[in-house]
Amino acid sequence: MDYSKTLNLPVTEFPMRADLPAREPEFLEYWHKNDIYGQKQARRKGKAKFVLHDGPPYANGSIHIGTALNKILKDIVVKYKYLRGFDTPYVPGWDTHGMPIEHAAIKNLGLDRSKLDTLVLREECKNYALQWLDVQREDFKRLGVLGDWDNPYITLKPEFEAEQMLVFGAMAQKGYIYKGLKAVYWCTHCETALAEAEIEYGEEKSPAIYVKFPLKDDKGILPPGLKGKPVFAVIWTTTPWTLPANVAIAVNPEFEYCWVECEGEIYLMAKELLAQVEEDSKKKFNIFSSVLGKELEGLVFSHPFFERDSLMVLADYVTSDTGTGCVHTAPGHGQEDFETGLRYDLPVISPVDASGKFTKEAEQFAGIQVFDANGPIIKTLAEKNMLLAKGSIRHQYAHCWRCKNPVIYRATEQWFASIDAFREKTLREIDEKVTWIPAWGHDRIRNMVAGRGDWCISRQRVWGVPIPVFYCKDCGESLINEKTIKNISDIFRQEGSDAWWAKDAAALLPAGTVCEKCGAGSFRKETDIMDVWFDSGSSHAAVLKTRPELEWPAAMYLEGSDQHRGWFQSSLLTGVAAFGQAPYNSVLTHGFVVDGEGRKMSKSIGNTIYPQEVIKKYGADVLRLWVASADYKADIRISNDILKQLSEVYRKIRNTFRYMLGNLYNFDPVADRVAYKDMLELDRWALMRAEEVKEKVTEAYEAYEFHLLYHSIHNFCTIDMSSFYLDILKDRLYASAPGSLERRSAQSAMYDILVDLVVMLTPVLSFTTEETWRFLKKTQDMPEGSVQMMDWPAAKAEYKDVALAKKWGYFIELRGQITKVLEGARRAKTIGHSLDAKVTLYAEGEAYESLHALSGQLATLLIVSRVDVVKGLSGGESTDLEDLKVAVEAAGGGKCERCWMYSEEVGRQADHPELCGRCADVLAK
Repeated sequence: MDYSKTLNLPVTEFPMRADLPAREPEFLEYWHKNDIYGQKQARRKGKAKFVLHDGPPYANGSIHIGTALNKILKDIVVKYKYLRGFDTPYVPGWDTHGMPIEHAAIKNLGLDRSKLDTLVLREECKNYALQWLDVQREDFKRLGVLGDWDNPYITLKPEFEAEQMLVFGAMAQKGYIYKGLKAVYWCTHCETALAEAEIEYGEEKSPAIYVKFPLKDDKGILPPGLKGKPVFAVIWTTTPWTLPANVAIAVNPEFEYCWVECEGEIYLMAKELLAQVEEDSKKKFNIFSSVLGKELEGLVFSHPFFERDSLMVLADYVTSDTGTGCVHTAPGHGQEDFETGLRYDLPVISPVDASGKFTKEAEQFAGIQVFDANGPIIKTLAEKNMLLAKGSIRHQYAHCWRCKNPVIYRATEQWFASIDAFREKTLREIDEKVTWIPAWGHDRIRNMVAGRGDWCISRQRVWGVPIPVFYCKDCGESLINEKTIKNISDIFRQEGSDAWWAKDAAALLPAGTVCEKCGAGSFRKETDIMDVWFDSGSSHAAVLKTRPELEWPAAMYLEGSDQHRGWFQSSLLTGVAAFGQAPYNSVLTHGFVVDGEGRKMSKSIGNTIYPQEVIKKYGADVLRLWVASADYKADIRISNDILKQLSEVYRKIRNTFRYMLGNLYNFDPVADRVAYKDMLELDRWALMRAEEVKEKVTEAYEAYEFHLLYHSIHNFCTIDMSSFYLDILKDRLYASAPGSLERRSAQSAMYDILVDLVVMLTPVLSFTTEETWRFLKKTQDMPEGSVQMMDWPAAKAEYKDVALAKKWGYFIELRGQITKVLEGARRAKTIGHSLDAKVTLYAEGEAYESLHALSGQLATLLIVSRVDVVKGLSGGESTDLEDLKVAVEAAGGGKCERCWMYSEEVGRQADHPELCGRCADVLAK
């Protein structure tokens, strides 16, 4: 007789091989066709909301691994909060204006920007952005991210632009918006001003030169012995191209400065820096006399190559780290320089055009690109004997975050938001109203807001939202008020911001509008557009305040750490300025993705990993598991080795699901359920461990510590379940009578554990848990549509049994020691499989009491054929425990053909001589 057919072997169609790349799209199609997102929202209608407001990715190119990390993290949060009973609408969004799109559109059209019709270019920009938006949308869906993909928010949409106008108008009406001349970051490649948030730093090699400025008027403070000698102030600079704009030299009022003699000339420098200058110039200085910096104020020096004075001024920002302590000052090319110029009423000279070329004001350097001018300027200094020394330096230099080219400071008239006007209120919101996750996010953004200058919000481009300001043609007075803003907002809501370029000023203004200063009625339009950070920074008003399924402020913003100076900050500033409070209650920040060695990903290094490639090889769920496994608070590593390891972890979790499903094939979760109080003790222990894991996982989700839930579930599946509980259960599940208490008790425990695991992992392994859900028998209170509609597993305090935990915890420790001896016996060929073994346990004290209490179950628990427990340590092999020794030998009796355990009863059963007594009884029943 084939006794294997009498066993309750696992039966399931749940595939062993995941084949995620091929199978996941089927679930995407299912979610779409059945509108699972819509069903979820309907199911939670009226519940408390948890709105995670999506930071809009830029619609320019395919998504990268960092974007995938961000979207998956958001999806994990949203899906978890839904399971906890919240209404969690998720509206994805896109940032669609800005320079990179404009550059790409110009390239596509193949024309000079200056020759392009503005509306033609804007249409090309729009089409380009929407094309990439569609590509990215499909990539995000493929990650398993669920949301309102058919109705996203897009910054180029008329309804968005209309609300942006109102935000700008609200700030203007409060007096927070002004136009002024300032030195701002300027990208010569993009030909536009930049805000601080649009700057990133990279290494550059720059010239480093020491320049002499001849003394013109000593104001009577020059020491008598130096009268009639050639005297110079010496400055040090890494930007020689800014020298044509020099009008002053700054010194620190508290520093000690020296008049030093060298080769017949007298130089003025800070005493603390003399040694460094001597080393760099290879010259020897003799100190003549010293003077405090504050006594030098008002001295007049001559420009080294132009007919212009250079005034000596005082500035606290002058440091003794590098240079000479005398700082070249050009208000037209530096923020601190500009502020110093305001204090001393210095002229603002900025002889550089939008493309970065010198104007006629730079005289012999006119027409030269500023960075190319370093060489000619150094040559001129040398010819005029104004170059003390030259060298080079590698340092961190500001670059445009879009085009990656070096930027300059350039004084131009720009529109600004006055941060000082609402800085203190913003800082209070940061301190008192917003939860920062991790906590260091608080200090990071607070320091940035506390120390930042006014926000330059104007850009000299066409692809964006215009600054809604008019100018009187007669007197030049600017016009912006509540009526003009409302009118423009209404027009934009109907026609979009193209109307600004399509219509003249009269058509955009309310009928009868006249200049508030001179009464004239003819106006021209502002030509600048808004900073794209103002676009996305207005999304809380344009989206959260206008869509009925959302609410303001958002429960959470979630982005990378670079957004403390970007979207987090621009949203915060517009929220406080326009509405008096932060537009979010909490902010979660994640790090950047790096390779397995911690290096930044780079095409040149060849260490770039693309999410599309990972999905093609492993599937999205493995990528999602990677996101959950990483501690996102620091930089997150990814490599092919890491992904391979995670695919193994995924396989173990999947196999746990499959094993449980296979052993539940004939289990009805209602009719066959065994009450907790009637379960076998080992099954109650398993439920207790599952409850402990549930608590840890819940705490991890609540604290947004996803890597902790990953480790908890991974360890539970591999150690508690596969290596212990499920391994022990095999004999009981396979060999017991199908409807026996022993088997139904195990199935009841497994069913509850599986349901809880599947629900808890749904935010992470969305595809796999959906697949498992299809094969799981459901009770009436479970939704058929999707596991995503479930509620979070309820806590079961009755499962928390301290005595049970202690008892089985100690037994597991004993079992580990016994298993080591069994492994040794296997290696020594004493036994083959563990079922070949008879084990004698010599124990005393607590070990004996524990083993004796389980003596009837030990063979099953140790997966051997027989176990004897002997009090005392008279025999056996020593273990790491002082009160336990173990002896292993081949089991006696015959091998049961059904359960494979050795028994003296084999051969004694009349009807089934090949079986042990237990198996014969099962067949008889």
